[in-house]
Amino acid sequence: MELKQWFEKGLTAEQYIDGMNVNKESMLSIYEGFTLSEEEKNELQPHKGKGLKAIVLTEDWCGDAKLNNPVLLKIAEEIDMEVRFVLRDSNLELMDQYLTNGTSRAIPIFVFLNKDGEEYGVWGPRASRLQELVTERRAALPDKEDPSFEEKQKALYKELGKAYETDSSLWHSVAGSIIETLVKK
Repeated sequence: MELKQWFEKGLTAEQYIDGMNVNKESMLSIYEGFTLSEEEKNELQPHKGKGLKAIVLTEDWCGDAKLNNPVLLKIAEEIDMEVRFVLRDSNLELMDQYLTNGTSRAIPIFVFLNKDGEEYGVWGPRASRLQELVTERRAALPDKEDPSFEEKQKALYKELGKAYETDSSLWHSVAGSIIETLVKK
């Protein structure tokens, strides 16, 4: 299937949010709390009304998606970009075209399309600042064989999830990273 067809197959933001069973409140909280800075808006202006579209490969249980998806929606509103959500687990044919490091089905992945429906850019699954944060925190975990590993890993993900929900500097790191992908074209 061509990217245009995947876009048409995707769910609108409203359909995706209505169907969410996990992280819905957190995602909506971020969406309601996040506002693009004037600098971010200025960087986006050349792309306003250019007919860009975005396909979001995602799942509602994904912690990174609860942070990244609402930030993308705010960017989309700013530049009049249509967004469609495609669920990763039931669309592996598309997902497998956008593997992280060639092997991982990490999400979310944003596939940006130009007005002709051709790939314009790809972003995801994390902004570099967030990847550094996750990598640093994971490095502090004990070995997987350690009896406390699972408990400490769960605590780490809970801590990161809370930071994702409350730290607006992380929200702006995501926005900056997405904007960088959009403006480099």
